[in-house]
Amino acid sequence: MKLTVVGGGSTYTPELVDGFARLRDTLPVEELVLVDPAADRLELVGGLARRILARQGHPGRIVTTSDLDAGVDGADAVLLQLRVGGQAARERDETWPLECGCVGQETTGAGGLAKALRTVPVVLDIAERVRRANPRAWIIDFTNPVGIVTRALLRAGHRAVGLCNVAIGFQRRFAGMLGVPPAEVHLDHLGLNHLTWETGVRLGGPEGEDVLPKLLSGHGDTIAAGLHLPRALLDRLSAVPSYYLRYYYAHDEVVQELQAKPPRAAEVARLERDLLRMYGDPSLDGKPELLAERGGAYYSEAAVDLAAALLTGSGSPCQVVNTHNRGTLPFLPDDAVIEVQAAVGPTGPSPLPVAPPDPLFAGLIANVTAYEDLALEAALHGGRGRVVRALLAHPLIGQYASADALADRLIAHNREHLAWA
Repeated sequence: MKLTVVGGGSTYTPELVDGFARLRDTLPVEELVLVDPAADRLELVGGLARRILARQGHPGRIVTTSDLDAGVDGADAVLLQLRVGGQAARERDETWPLECGCVGQETTGAGGLAKALRTVPVVLDIAERVRRANPRAWIIDFTNPVGIVTRALLRAGHRAVGLCNVAIGFQRRFAGMLGVPPAEVHLDHLGLNHLTWETGVRLGGPEGEDVLPKLLSGHGDTIAAGLHLPRALLDRLSAVPSYYLRYYYAHDEVVQELQAKPPRAAEVARLERDLLRMYGDPSLDGKPELLAERGGAYYSEAAVDLAAALLTGSGSPCQVVNTHNRGTLPFLPDDAVIEVQAAVGPTGPSPLPVAPPDPLFAGLIANVTAYEDLALEAALHGGRGRVVRALLAHPLIGQYASADALADRLIAHNREHLAWA
């Protein structure tokens, strides 16, 4: 079995390789190809990847290349984890929206739109080259904004599934609080990528006992503190929102916090420099503890589980993924991309039925879905007018003066990545 990682020079990659090594019985990878245009990073990451496999006795082969077509040739699955524009573009995404009093974040709001505009055309080009190399290959997208990127891939007819680590993070956290193995915890996970709620926590599977009330009663303060939200809000929602919901539920508070400190991208860039230095140490043969600060916790387990289910049918039968709605949420179009539990196998994901969501959740889901529709149109066809329409539709923006000012800043800061600008 051959897997290819596009963006293989990412500092995330050792986390992924560690998962392939530990979970080789679940997904027997014979060849793992790391593709990245940054040859210097690729050499460091590839070297550590080989040492990780060797230490754990994995017989697979690591190949590194800057040639995308060669890298995807014959691949059974291609994982996308690229960042168009690098950390420099991310830092701009986190900065210029604050000038207009809006959240500066790389996947949400105006910054998330900028990332979508830079990313969608690049991903679609990669996907076409994957299709030419192997029309049956699966594309697993971890590249943000996952919902918009996955919708672009599915609209173009690619065999694609979106993946995020928010759900598996909650699963592991709740399992620890309950004192049970993670596999025993099934989440009633509902929404869009980076706009989700855990509306139930079930023991043993989709039909198991819902212990969310018990979790909120016994651990509500701890859960709320981890989300930087008040406990009273969780009790009012009777659900656990993802930490990305703080940008909506405490927008002005978050803007003030972000305006008072350096952008997260600056911290990440420092972490990456330190990690790459460590990766260059020939004695290092495991992922360093510092990698946990980079983000992406449990990404490897989620990616291996999803790839195994798609390629061999051996992964978990139910997994949280980003895929077509297909009537799951009846107030959304069938081709909207939602993030829910799905039955996953070699024919792809099929969303499991969900209970009708609280109108408080449904209204926001519908609003952000409309924004994502307009964002995708802007990414595919360009034009300042389409950018303004997307910004005007976003619930974190929504004012014409802000949308106009943000559109001008977005275009100015991303001109080199926008063919139409």
